[in-house]
Amino acid sequence: MIASAETVEPLPFGRYGKKQVCEGVFDMQCADARCGTVALTASMRFNIDRLHPLLQLMPETMLTSDLATSEPAIPHLLDAMAREVDMDRVGAGGILARLADVLTATIIRTWVEHGCGNTNGWIAAVRNPEVGRVLAAIHLEPERDWSVAELARLMGASRSGFAERFARVVGETPARYVALVRMHQARLWLKQGMRVATVAEKLGYDAEASFSRAFKRIIGHPPSHFRGKPDGDTVSNEMVELAAVG
Repeated sequence: MIASAETVEPLPFGRYGKKQVCEGVFDMQCADARCGTVALTASMRFNIDRLHPLLQLMPETMLTSDLATSEPAIPHLLDAMAREVDMDRVGAGGILARLADVLTATIIRTWVEHGCGNTNGWIAAVRNPEVGRVLAAIHLEPERDWSVAELARLMGASRSGFAERFARVVGETPARYVALVRMHQARLWLKQGMRVATVAEKLGYDAEASFSRAFKRIIGHPPSHFRGKPDGDTVSNEMVELAAVG
């Protein structure tokens, strides 16, 4: 249900018309022409699917009204998008698409920095420069078979000290986290049609069978279950309803 003001009777979301302004950005209006724009909605795609460890931490909904208290740019971005829709000037579609990108990135960044009360997990790691540096390296090179010693050197700590701190902040051991990221990357390659033997080789496995066992242990299905399957709605992620502006 949605309404433009507390004194207005709310209507089901489906009752509002939906007009595409540009690719990925829609203008929602009610049946009564006097209402004008009710809301802007947009969607974005990630090059990782929703089962990835990072997306698993994100909430189903992020409220811009809550996050705007920590990031004053959010209301201004929304106002700029509303003006582009109202004026309908040349090039508005391109400007709206870029503004939607900036707004979504700003919302996610603000949530990471301020919108999550968790004291462990990836969010806590991002707020911790030393652990965050290690996670960035792992995600930058998921095909690399990182050792605890290598990761400890990145942090500038002893192996035991690094392992204890990583597990405390992230909630997983370094080896387990590396394995999760590598197998989620393997699943994406398989969905793109890459052969199981090729994926195993890219991840440094000597034998396809050993890779398949590790993959099934972590993902829960054998590699053949994913090979060549389209991403479907697992990669498309409806991230944000871009605030009521009517």
